[in-house]
Amino acid sequence: MSSLVGAGLGPLPLDDLIPTSSFQSLLESRGLKPVWAVNDGTPYLETPEATTVVAMQFAEGVVMAGDRRATAGNVIAHERVRKVYAADRYSAVAISGTAGMAMELVKLFQTELEHYEKIEGTRLSFEGKANYLARMVRGHLPFAFQGLAIVPLFCGYDIAAGRGRLYSYDIVGGRYEEQEYAATGSGGGEAKAFLKSSFEIGLTAETAVRLAVEALVAAAEEDVATGGPDLRRGIYPNVVTVTADGLEEIEDEALAAIATDVMDSRP
Repeated sequence: MSSLVGAGLGPLPLDDLIPTSSFQSLLESRGLKPVWAVNDGTPYLETPEATTVVAMQFAEGVVMAGDRRATAGNVIAHERVRKVYAADRYSAVAISGTAGMAMELVKLFQTELEHYEKIEGTRLSFEGKANYLARMVRGHLPFAFQGLAIVPLFCGYDIAAGRGRLYSYDIVGGRYEEQEYAATGSGGGEAKAFLKSSFEIGLTAETAVRLAVEALVAAAEEDVATGGPDLRRGIYPNVVTVTADGLEEIEDEALAAIATDVMDSRP
């Protein structure tokens, strides 16, 4: 069989140079797959945990939002953590759980979607994206049993279906398509309780963004690990919308006005 010499890798068979649509499979074929070593029994130090994220449908797509606080035990570790990320042009992912691992998972997920598009010349289907994220979460199951869980939310605009869709996950990689809204994290219960009484079908984008901020504020009032907007220091939630036109991040200037109005209207 013919072969080429790979930089630092020795002779590579030509058949092995055929690109695969999975970035992780490509790394495995080169012996470069990232490996997280399972704990040998030594107790972990307390690591920053990312908390409450929410997502909901509105008339033209979906909105996703997350507070900015990360905690380590009973200590506030960070006040400006980003929890909502663009997965690609038409989808977004939000993280809760062990912050460091979750951020690395998001980066790998972004790379997977970009790699697939470059190799196949088309985007992975929305269902395919949700399934792949579930597989990645399942791959972290050993760490979940050691208290280092990752529980994301995934949402986006399904071009084929012509509507916004959203998925929630559990720590073992189970994925569940949600109707109307979803929330996860330590303040997820309070956020969902608020949305249960406030959500309406057919919301406008502006109303949905405000409702997402209100849900995070309601969670912050009951859950100390969730940070509400800090008007004095200019700390506002991360909020994105995804429609047929793609993903758009709401700027802090717009969120400042919304957060101020929300805080002023709280009893």
